[in-house]
Amino acid sequence: MKQKILDIFCPEGSDIIVPSTEIDIKQHPISGNIESSDNICEMTSEAITPYIMILLKPTSTVFGYMALECMLDAAYQTGAGMIYFDRYQEKGGETIAVPTIDYQLGSIRNDFDFGNVVLVNKNILQSFVSQKNSDNSKRYKYAGWYELRLYISRVSSIFHLGEYMYTEQEHDLRASGEKQFDYVNPSAREVQVEMEEAATSHLKAIKAWIDHTKVEYPEYSSTGFETEMSVVIPVRNRVRTIGDAIESVLAQETDFSYNLIVVDNHSTDGTTEKIKEYTSDPRLIHIVPYRKDLGIGGCWNMAVHDSNCGRFVCQLDSDDLYIDSHTLQTVHDKFMEKGSGMVIGSYMMTDFNLNQLPPGLIDHKEWTDENGMNNALRINGLGAPRAFYTPLLREMNFPNTSYGEDYSVGLRMSRQYHIGRIYTPIYLCRRWEGNSDASLSAERINKNNHYKDTLRSMEIRARQQLVSETSQNQ
Repeated sequence: MKQKILDIFCPEGSDIIVPSTEIDIKQHPISGNIESSDNICEMTSEAITPYIMILLKPTSTVFGYMALECMLDAAYQTGAGMIYFDRYQEKGGETIAVPTIDYQLGSIRNDFDFGNVVLVNKNILQSFVSQKNSDNSKRYKYAGWYELRLYISRVSSIFHLGEYMYTEQEHDLRASGEKQFDYVNPSAREVQVEMEEAATSHLKAIKAWIDHTKVEYPEYSSTGFETEMSVVIPVRNRVRTIGDAIESVLAQETDFSYNLIVVDNHSTDGTTEKIKEYTSDPRLIHIVPYRKDLGIGGCWNMAVHDSNCGRFVCQLDSDDLYIDSHTLQTVHDKFMEKGSGMVIGSYMMTDFNLNQLPPGLIDHKEWTDENGMNNALRINGLGAPRAFYTPLLREMNFPNTSYGEDYSVGLRMSRQYHIGRIYTPIYLCRRWEGNSDASLSAERINKNNHYKDTLRSMEIRARQQLVSETSQNQ
């Protein structure tokens, strides 16, 4: 490690503590949003050191013993365009370890967790700014940092050093179940529009962008289906909520035939007995898998390939409810409107007693017919309820997981087929103490995020192949 001087760019009000170091620190407070394009460009004009440090949040950051030396040494050894680290957080009166995950091709969501401290190669930063100036590209108020790290991922490498280098003060004490919907909060709409523009430019640059005029509309066939629509509920140990979910389905009023397939994944808490209370209704099909290695996705596959499955299939989680007796009819009407491969609705966030919780309506209005299939790679979810044309779903199948299985199929479907959207609420998503995603540990969040990044990596590669094949055939 040769660098003895380090430019540190940080938001005004940042408190930086370095216990012991021989490195001469030159601190550059940045006013306004440090992630704006103007501020990213300003760093280039002021930086003199080969690697610069950027602090992304205006908080207290305490570096460990010899941390700066170790961080810079790792940067020089790897030659990375950017390097980030694990850290500790002081949160709610306690200090906790917060590891993060490795960056991969599919890590393009704009909320990827780099922590508060990153090192960026100054030459790459300069080339980024030069390119922006030469092609007179858009200056972002919010997405400048996001655009930069996407650029770095294209022209160099982003390296994760899994060592705890600093402690940051964390002021957001909300549980994970609350934070996960920040990106659809209407107050953040302007931010999300910019993020979508930056992500779309990136997908075009790596030749993974899908042209919406090329999406297909399947021709529906009723051959082989005795029922028009099925609702699928995979369930394990939800005795407290499964009865409400079943009643929500059986109360549906439609001008077509439908049934309910409940895949009871070997419940042990009385759920099985609760389901049997409703089996006098011939519309309810109660399946107990012969296998014991199924996740939610595997339960879905079992239902979809069952002979009782309808021509269309609609999701309902065992915790949740349809908002009224017209949900299935609304979904079916949307299928008939354009001939979509998949239909996704909107939902209200509520507590167990159906009292509305913030942010309230989750309508995913960031989705558009023109770019929704591309923007889907930037966000972590597509909405609910989700419904599919069964023959297509039987070709794709769900991964046998209990997280991200619906997102996986949604990405695959949007790669090729039109997705119909319903922006009025037709579903109630209940958040309560029994929810599996109400408050997750850092390790669990990392595992979930790594898996969805992996799904995006696979999807991007598949889209790159599709784009390449399409261009060769033209």
